[in-house]
Amino acid sequence: MSNLTENMTAEQMMINTFSDNFDAITSSDTQAITLLRQRAIESLKKNGLPDDDTENWRFTSLDPLFNTPFKFDFSNKSRPFDISKIFSCDIYDLDTFSITLLNGWYVYQNAPLTTLSNGTIIGSLSKAMEVYPELIDKYIGTLTDLEQPGLSALNTAFFQDGIFIYVPEGVEVEKPIQVINIIDSEDPVMVHARHLVIQEKNSKLTLVHCDHSLTHNISFTSSVTESFLEKRAHQEFYKIQNKGPNSAVINNAFFRQKHLSNLVTHALILNGGFTKNMVNVALQESQTKAELNGLYMVDSNQHVDNQIFVDHIAPECESEQLYKGILDDEATAVFSGKIMVRKEAQKTLAYQNNKNILLTDDAKANTQPQLEIYADDVKCSHGATVGQLDPEAMFYLRSRGLNPKTARQLLLYAFAREIVQRISIEPLRERIDHMIDKRLKGELSICDQCVLHCNSKEPTVFNIDVSKL
Repeated sequence: MSNLTENMTAEQMMINTFSDNFDAITSSDTQAITLLRQRAIESLKKNGLPDDDTENWRFTSLDPLFNTPFKFDFSNKSRPFDISKIFSCDIYDLDTFSITLLNGWYVYQNAPLTTLSNGTIIGSLSKAMEVYPELIDKYIGTLTDLEQPGLSALNTAFFQDGIFIYVPEGVEVEKPIQVINIIDSEDPVMVHARHLVIQEKNSKLTLVHCDHSLTHNISFTSSVTESFLEKRAHQEFYKIQNKGPNSAVINNAFFRQKHLSNLVTHALILNGGFTKNMVNVALQESQTKAELNGLYMVDSNQHVDNQIFVDHIAPECESEQLYKGILDDEATAVFSGKIMVRKEAQKTLAYQNNKNILLTDDAKANTQPQLEIYADDVKCSHGATVGQLDPEAMFYLRSRGLNPKTARQLLLYAFAREIVQRISIEPLRERIDHMIDKRLKGELSICDQCVLHCNSKEPTVFNIDVSKL
């Protein structure tokens, strides 16, 4: 393990750590990746880490994170032989091809790369750099912008492993691929994971990425995902975060879409001390579609920041964003969604909406929906709301015999369920729905007249006119 030293700027600590551990960090590199890392370090020297003056970081400060003496695992000492001894997914009847990262390293029992019968390759990015160097060099780093202050450059400099997925032309991966990212360390640990997903023409993939912590110790996870959807490729991408209060998770996800490709993403944040998700979608060729959904439920002093950028480059493309948040106690949230419509992107359809419910006077939400349009034949809209529960809906439920706490719980449940219903994987949808139910009931200490009937095996039926909510 290597650790950061005190009495230095965060940038200088990271640069020194990179220099001191250069041989270990670059041990699996191709020549092109080593050059990419050096570009990233030069960017870090020039631009530094983001601060309050950086546009996308005005409401989210990194200073508390870098005051922690984090340690690194550059030699993969933490990998066990059998991950099932320390973790198992508890989503009942979820049939997936499951792969695991532990403290940023790919964990396997048989082989670091697996080739399915349909030609799909799944496994360790580090091993893929060795086995498929030309393929990796062609794609990795091509979607990230190293010239801006941010954590993409830091991740590019430090990553050693992550997930590699390659889906050949015409292949539909029948089962979802579930990536389980686990942090388990007795010391404060900083992890940089890199993921590369390549889908050839007419392929289909469902990817479920789950973040978990096995301890309550401080951790800082930075991940970058670069995903390439070729012509008529389809991808459904889930990002599920249920972390402890001492965790910090920063995700950068980049998607490039070609002609007639279809992307659906779901960001589900149910717990976490500090979370920042950045999603960048480039609709590069005509008739592509992107649907981006998000739900965040935060309380105590938790902070969540969603930054979305959808770039309409080509004509006749569609995008839709719907992000909803429930904030309690002194929790804070940021939503910044930008839609760029370039001059050539005529006949664009683009919609964006962010809705927030604040349950206390101390909870805060900053929302910034943005449109930047250079084409004249488009249909675009954006909106944002920040407020408390609808008093008319509360009155309606009270008039049906529900007490205030139960009525509030039901309204919040209905508010969140709009996002949950968009989940296409039935066992996952049921599990997330159940977790939201439990989360809300945990905050509302009532069970005697709860309409959710959690102990009943029969399906719940609400005799409520939903149009009035």
